[in-house]
Amino acid sequence: MNGATNNKVLTIDTLNPNVVKMEYAVRGPIVARASQIEKELKEGVSKQFTKVVKANIGDCHATGQKPLTFIRQVLAMVTYPELLNSPDFPEDTKNRARRLLEGCRGGSIGSYSDSPGIAVIRQDIAQYINDRDGVPSASDDIYLCAGASAGIKSVLTMLLTGKGGSDKAGIMIPVPQYPLYSATLAEYDAYPIRYYLNEENHWSLDVSELKRSINEAKPNCKPRAIVIINPGNPTGQVLTRENIQNIIKFAKEEKLFILADEVYQHNIYADGSQFFSFKKVLMEMGDEYSSMELASFMSASKGFMGECGYRGGYSEVINLDPAVRLQYNKSISANLCPPVSGQAVIDCIVNPPKPGEPSYELFLKEKTKVLSLLLQKAKLVTKTFNSIEGIKCNEVQGAMYAFPQIFLPPRAIEEAKKQNKTPDSFYCFQLLEETGICTVPGSGFGEREGTYHFRTTILPPIEELEAVLQKFKEFHIRFLQKYQ
Repeated sequence: MNGATNNKVLTIDTLNPNVVKMEYAVRGPIVARASQIEKELKEGVSKQFTKVVKANIGDCHATGQKPLTFIRQVLAMVTYPELLNSPDFPEDTKNRARRLLEGCRGGSIGSYSDSPGIAVIRQDIAQYINDRDGVPSASDDIYLCAGASAGIKSVLTMLLTGKGGSDKAGIMIPVPQYPLYSATLAEYDAYPIRYYLNEENHWSLDVSELKRSINEAKPNCKPRAIVIINPGNPTGQVLTRENIQNIIKFAKEEKLFILADEVYQHNIYADGSQFFSFKKVLMEMGDEYSSMELASFMSASKGFMGECGYRGGYSEVINLDPAVRLQYNKSISANLCPPVSGQAVIDCIVNPPKPGEPSYELFLKEKTKVLSLLLQKAKLVTKTFNSIEGIKCNEVQGAMYAFPQIFLPPRAIEEAKKQNKTPDSFYCFQLLEETGICTVPGSGFGEREGTYHFRTTILPPIEELEAVLQKFKEFHIRFLQKYQ
């Protein structure tokens, strides 16, 4: 057996070390254990619960959200064009399906599209951005991608220096942050410049903290870009316009490319909170700022749509040097094209039914229901967590997650160290084993030393969410009593 292992080209010792270093907490060891428990339940193993609740990932449809009729009708017809002859589909959905099929080579979504995406969809996205921001958008700046993640990685690839040591690219990322960023930087051997969000002020972003982090990092790398997630994941905050302006000024001062992760732009819940795109704010700040390089990202997976499995997304990349744009276009052509069905989903999002069209009333009703339920759940989760001893949770202003801080007894922290786990991983593992609730430890997203958190989605149906929160509360009280 050992001989067979030694004959392998790839062993754990010869594997790309960046792959070993890379971690992705949202699908990490706790999730693997949750899947194992699900299997055990199916095999009849007795537990204190009958079901695993996967609150670890923002997968709307997996938690019971119903697909929007309009999106699925258009997708059905572009997938199987014979349905265009059916009397069961409204005329406006047929018109959109025909238009999308006319944009496809051979009239089929089974054909390759242009590498940046189907031309009519890029035009629709540019119009959507123009309507949203009141600022012109050009379809040549739009790139369809396999979910926002692929678009983010393609832009990060451009920012690498191809050098090591203190010449490697430094990318500013928030802490806490969606682990795609830390994982990708590890994979690409780039330098993560971590800046901390201010938990005491609704996870806001302080420029003084940006300056601290970049100045500390400069001896170790060449700072190239700053990533901002707004609304926040895992933290659920929504940045104010003033905060965005200050970030843009900082990026200008430090000559940084801005990457704005705006996939939760439809998910705003808190009174007084409002989504402002970085593009809109940057353009309205005048000539000094309007020529700055910016990539912003949107996805079909979040919002009110939740179409995660179609892998639809887009990026708008503005103010690139023309020679750089040629190279970027070349680099994305190596991926041939993003999934065409995912592109069709994006078109349904940016070009929804309009007042007076046959699908409008139902579309509006379904969209409003999803967003109003998310609003209720955001308020319920915030209120419940803050009612429990030893937990503090900022208001869930937007996105789909809560990121409460848990104050763990010293004995629990000692026990975690004995088991070679971070204290919040130790807590989350016990939560899973005793209740079936699967969350993600805060350490997987980054957190200030000495603080402990976990991330949970607000996606389960409201009755189930109420039961989950009650079960969580009972567990937490038992945990504190055990380790007090």
